[in-house]
Amino acid sequence: MQVPHSFSVAGEQLWLSDARVIYWESTRSLILSDTHFGKTGHFRKAGIGVPQTVFKEDLQRLFALIQYFQPARLLVVGDFFHSTSNKEADLFARWRHDHSALQIELIRGNHDILPLGWYEQQEITLHDNIFVEGPFGFVHEWSDHLSVSNAAIYYFSGHIHPGIRLRGLGKQQMLLPCFYFGKQYAILPAFGGFTGLASLQRVKGDQVFVIGHKQLIAL
Repeated sequence: MQVPHSFSVAGEQLWLSDARVIYWESTRSLILSDTHFGKTGHFRKAGIGVPQTVFKEDLQRLFALIQYFQPARLLVVGDFFHSTSNKEADLFARWRHDHSALQIELIRGNHDILPLGWYEQQEITLHDNIFVEGPFGFVHEWSDHLSVSNAAIYYFSGHIHPGIRLRGLGKQQMLLPCFYFGKQYAILPAFGGFTGLASLQRVKGDQVFVIGHKQLIAL
């Protein structure tokens, strides 16, 4: 992992990591989105041979980030789990037991449909729409009406798995995940290793950090 990149929003010190998370220093919070835990299990159940190692590697990466940043809590901006319960939910429950001191807050995404009792058992605090703390709001899917309702808040969102297409000489091109910072909101990269990418067109003045091979590149 590259040394995290220092970045400031609304007077708050943030640290951007090429491991697809943000550390919010003043609240000791690790911010991430779209882990989609359990997705590989659903593909295997449907007869598609996706190895469970993908899920285990995501959990191990999260463990390494917790060891590095030493956060007091996780702020998950939606789609923590992909769908209904499967064996990977049980594996996560064991992982959670080993990290019981870590506070977890989840802003529910469209894939977060596990029973409420399951989240309670894992000591995960749910927020159905928007979670606001200090100058920041956290919402799974950004919508323009949010800036109208409260223009003073800077929002962090996920959902679309943002990517930026880089073009080289000739016809070479690559679509890479990114952090996207607009004037009123940011879009976080999908944390999960088994997710697609949506190609974004950068708006002039917006700041983009592309995630390459174990490095963060500011455009």
